[in-house]
Amino acid sequence: MTGLPFPEWLSQNLADVIFRTQQHFLLSIYCVALAAAVGLTLALLTYRSVTLPNASIAVIAVAFTIPSVALFGFVYSITGNALLTFIPVVSMYGLLPITRNAIVGLQSADPGVIDAARGMGVGSFRMLWQIRFPIAWPVILAGLRVSTQLTVGILAIGAFIGDFGLGIFGFNALNNLGSVNTGNQALACVIFVAAVALVFDGIFVVIRRLTTPRGARV
Repeated sequence: MTGLPFPEWLSQNLADVIFRTQQHFLLSIYCVALAAAVGLTLALLTYRSVTLPNASIAVIAVAFTIPSVALFGFVYSITGNALLTFIPVVSMYGLLPITRNAIVGLQSADPGVIDAARGMGVGSFRMLWQIRFPIAWPVILAGLRVSTQLTVGILAIGAFIGDFGLGIFGFNALNNLGSVNTGNQALACVIFVAAVALVFDGIFVVIRRLTTPRGARV
């Protein structure tokens, strides 16, 4: 069955599309913020160790391989609340690039620079904040950027457990294949999820240019 031309369908549903786009954008921010808090904390606690960084990354990587649909369903069966399922599950999938990049970045400081700073009496906190973190920042930022793109996409997958975000258009299209305007709903999901991802990517480009010296950009 054919439906309305996409521009006409979009004009009739513009308010709903805008609302769901804003919702998707905000949920992505919440999930990335949680993933960043957990991932950076893990990196700070483990980067000095010989074995803990690899162990923590391995555990997160194994969790990352769990099919998202199955994990959404499992966590929802425990919480019974869509929002309490969305945020922790999506944040978990965004954890790997942040944690891995933060550990690599914090470990990448030149040992000669570290030794010279110690010789000048620089303490542990100043060493971390004034030397290791500025060196690690471009790599950390790259991890945050990748994590955000993952988050935007995986949020759309979770629409089958709750009426949140742009994924509901794609889910409704799959649930009503052959019905009028299912193609328009699927197209809206694809276009606006991609648009949200591009907006975030542009934000990270600006942040990188404003906060990273030219020679250290990645």
